[in-house]
Amino acid sequence: MSKNVWIINEYAGTPYHGMEFRHYYLGRELIKLGNKVTIVSSSYSHLYKNLPNIGNAYTFEEIDGINYVWVKVPHYSNSTDKKRVLKWFVFTFKLFFLPFKKMEKPDVVIASPMAPFLAVPAYRIAKKYDAKFFYEIKDVWPLSIIELGNISETNPLIKLMSWCEKFALNKADKVVSSLQNYGEHMQELGIDKDFVWINNGISLDEMQNIEALPQEVESKLPKDKFIVGYTGTVGIANGLEYFCEATKILKDHNDIVFVIVGDGKLKPKLQKEYGVLDNLIFIEPIPKAQVQSMLQKFDACFIGWRKEKIYKYGISANKLFDYMYSAKPILHAFEYDNIVNLYNCGISVEPENEKAISDGVLKLFNLSKDERASMGENGKKAVIEKFSYEKLAQKYVTIL
Repeated sequence: MSKNVWIINEYAGTPYHGMEFRHYYLGRELIKLGNKVTIVSSSYSHLYKNLPNIGNAYTFEEIDGINYVWVKVPHYSNSTDKKRVLKWFVFTFKLFFLPFKKMEKPDVVIASPMAPFLAVPAYRIAKKYDAKFFYEIKDVWPLSIIELGNISETNPLIKLMSWCEKFALNKADKVVSSLQNYGEHMQELGIDKDFVWINNGISLDEMQNIEALPQEVESKLPKDKFIVGYTGTVGIANGLEYFCEATKILKDHNDIVFVIVGDGKLKPKLQKEYGVLDNLIFIEPIPKAQVQSMLQKFDACFIGWRKEKIYKYGISANKLFDYMYSAKPILHAFEYDNIVNLYNCGISVEPENEKAISDGVLKLFNLSKDERASMGENGKKAVIEKFSYEKLAQKYVTIL
């Protein structure tokens, strides 16, 4: 039966504006399956590349069949700007006053926050229309910022987040998470409830529109070398300083080159400290449509994480699925069970350990081309069969 689905996520973007893309792709697939989709998002995010055109406090726009409602919020400079907290509260407050008369009654309201405040008005909206209330978790807040940001549990903002998190989990008709082991977190909170694992993934339609790399970008990549590459945000979370330290260990190995493609707060520091190395190349960010062309130039793809207990609940990095689709083996600096191990599409090494990373590089380098190709094909097969947004939307439909 067709459902009218509202998804409330203040970071929900589009390919035309920038990240996040999860709900755009899920929304398109849900529409193909006969449902209607409205996404309520904010007018500003530090992840957007292009801002939506905003008129009033609430701006309606149809994008590829999805009805977007852009909620006007304050701008802020970066992810750590204190004004970002103000944006969370403004967005949450304005949800109570959405132009409901202009919006079709929902059958399901999915609250998918980062900071969990918006779960309260989302639940109220669901009850107002006698709709089902789903709570979807992509990151375990506030635990993530307690551990990664070193913020006290007694901080008033953290205590409020914790209350909102438990409120949402207790009230939800369904709990959905992109984190494979999220149920363990609920048990630790004393909440006895099942959850549905619906990870991130890839859009197979998008993979049909891959753009070639510009010549000026391609010319920066060496020929006849074993290239270990990273694409994405150059930030603290992915432990790239250890990746760079591994280049120092292997600096005399003339057949191996490391490449970092992207931008972020950590990049200037890494360039200053490691830019003199001959076996490390920094490349400016490229459009999403060119990422697969870049990955085809790599012999192995790197993704790393911090040594944090928070990751035991699972991970759902978009780049991991891009890597898998590229059919390249993955070097994964991660200490818990993960998709790379599950589908034998690469090797996992200890995070925050440059020696373990360099040993991992050498292990992949010393494999035969056929062995690396087999790993890569395992990843591509898994991502097409399990993690395309078409498959993920079908899974969502079973619980709608």
